[in-house]
Order: sequence, then C-alpha cells, then structure tokens
Amino acid sequence: MPRSSPFIVVLSDGDRAVLEQRASSGVAAHRDVVRARIVLLAADGLANVEIARRVRVCVDVVSKWRKRFFEEGRAGLSDRKRSGRLRRFSGEIVAHVKAMACEPPERREVPLVRWSSHELAAQVVTEGLVEAISSSTIRRWLHAAAIKPWRYRSWIFPRDPLFSEKAAQVLDLYERLFDGRPLEEDEYVISADEKSQLQALSRRHRDLETAPGRLRRVEFEYRRGGTLCYLGAYDVHRAMLFGEVADKTGIAPFMALVHKVMSQEPYKSARRVFFVVDNGSSHNGQRSIDRMEAALPNARLIHLPIHASWLNQIEVVFSIIQRKVVRLGDFSDLVALAERLEAFEKHDNATATPFDWRFSTKDLTALLERLESHVPLAA
Repeated sequence: MPRSSPFIVVLSDGDRAVLEQRASSGVAAHRDVVRARIVLLAADGLANVEIARRVRVCVDVVSKWRKRFFEEGRAGLSDRKRSGRLRRFSGEIVAHVKAMACEPPERREVPLVRWSSHELAAQVVTEGLVEAISSSTIRRWLHAAAIKPWRYRSWIFPRDPLFSEKAAQVLDLYERLFDGRPLEEDEYVISADEKSQLQALSRRHRDLETAPGRLRRVEFEYRRGGTLCYLGAYDVHRAMLFGEVADKTGIAPFMALVHKVMSQEPYKSARRVFFVVDNGSSHNGQRSIDRMEAALPNARLIHLPIHASWLNQIEVVFSIIQRKVVRLGDFSDLVALAERLEAFEKHDNATATPFDWRFSTKDLTALLERLESHVPLAA
C-alpha cells in the first residue's frame, strides 16, 4: 500500500476558492495550475501516488509542493529566489559596449556604416576588452538598454534660408492667423498637392475574407492596369476634400483643381482663400502666384519651404487614401480606381472632422534650435 503523507492539508474557505480558481484558469502559468491541483487533491485526502497519476507528474513533485503548502500556506507555492549564474562580465564592460554601440563604426576605423550585434562582439574581442563574447550576449545588453544601432531614420536638414518664416506663415494659417491678425469668417485655408503614380492593380485571385483563426488573405500576384495622378485640395478647418483625376501632373491639372474648388460656395464669394502648396513644378515660384491671382483675385498661393511637405495637411489625407483605398485594392482598370477615389471623397466629406493639428510656431522654433545644434561647422 502507498505510504501516507505526514503533511495533512486542510484548506480554509478562502484558500480553497483561490486554488480552485487558479486550477481552472486558462491564462495562469502551467506551473501554478499544477501546484494548485496538487494541493486541492491533497486536501481531498488522496495519497501522493494517486495525485501524481492524476496530475501527470512524478511523486517527488507532489511531495515537494504538499510539504511547502503545509509549512507556508499559499505563499509556499511561489518559486524561491535563485542566485543565478555568476556574472562573467563586469558592469564596466557592459557600459563600454553600450557606449561603443552609440558611436559610428568609422570612429574605430571599422569600414561599416552601422553596427550589428555580431560585429560589436567581434570588435570587443579585437580591442582586447574580453577574450570571448557571444553576439546574443551583446544583443541582450542592448535590448535591456533599448539601444538598436542597426536601426536608422532618414532625415533631411532644412536648406531653405527662409524656412522659419515660410513655415511659420503656414502654421499661423492653420491657427486662422495671417500677418498677425485673425482670419475673418469668410476666409479659408486650403491645403493642396498632387499624388502621382497611383496604380490600378488587378489581383489574380479574389481575397479570402477573415474567418475564425484566419486573417484576411490578399493575393500577392496582380496585373498592372496603368497609373493615374490624383490631385487633392483639403479645407483644413472644414475637413472638406476636393479631388481631381488626371493622366499626369502639371499646371493645367492643378489649375483645374483650383477652379473646381473656387467655383463652389463658400469659396466663390469668399474674401480670401489661401492655397498652401509645396514647391512642385505645377505651382512653384513667383509665376505661379501671379498666375493664381490673375485667374482668381480672391485666391492666394502660399508656398511651404523647400523639403517641408510634412507641414502640408493634404499629405496626411494622401496617406489615408494610400492605406485605406489603394494599398489592398483590387481594380480592374483605371476607371475603377478613379471611381473608388471619387467615392472616397464623398464618404470622407460626410464623416471626417478636421485634424487635431498641434504642431505650432513654438514647436517649430524649438525644432529648428535642436537641428541647429547638430549642423556641422564649415571647415
């Protein structure tokens, strides 16, 4: 007969409620579920051998957790603190590697543009800091410090000598200010630009819709149905989008978009309508300003600084169109793509609200000051 355990388990109502909940949990750690079941079966009077058979563990495991609970209660079911393996590398070595990861490799005459964990490990050995070290150890140190030298972000420093003045004028318009004065109720701000090379892709097979345990599947292979250009004008304060489809960009398509906006109320009879644009060939330079004012006296063209399209709100609209309309679309031809873009305009104008634009002239000043500190001095 199995030897009876000297550790008799008696549960209070509170202990039993907690352990029963833990034993039936679908999200608790497996070890916690097993330990709770062992104690519950022990409290029911079962011998260790029978408990081991039901829980599918060895008898020694049952004996261990039965004794732990008998001596310490529920607290005894937690893992004990372990001392762990002794550290092989000093804190000074770890700090040195992290500092190295933050430096360009060329400073150490390594012909690379960025580090990987493997190359960092090799460099640490080359410099004699350690005899040997694995790349996984380096990667673990960098992960703990949120250092990822293999990642980067493309950037372009402002080169327009009037960057601050031009950008501030646009940001003021977003806050309904111009030349230091509030805009009147019949003055409007339109953000406009072109999005070229929109492709009409026809998938070779239909999508598989989502199902239990399966994401939506989109066919990878497609047939090309040509490209078109989409010109957009967005009223930043009224969240109204006006679009125009064309074969290509140019002065004529852009002016057609402007006339489309200005032929409608409230813009037709507005005091002034400001069109914020970048420096694309369709609307750059003083000639574009003169052309606009000659055609529409109450329309005024406002140019962003060079390389500042990120300040143009229409770019946000274009990113939404790319993600929600174009990227996963299945279009038989350019007509289908144009019809979808037109349908999106109607949908967006019925549901959209103005963007919560928070980047102000104060933020611009702070940004330019930070960038100035990074611009290398001329030799």
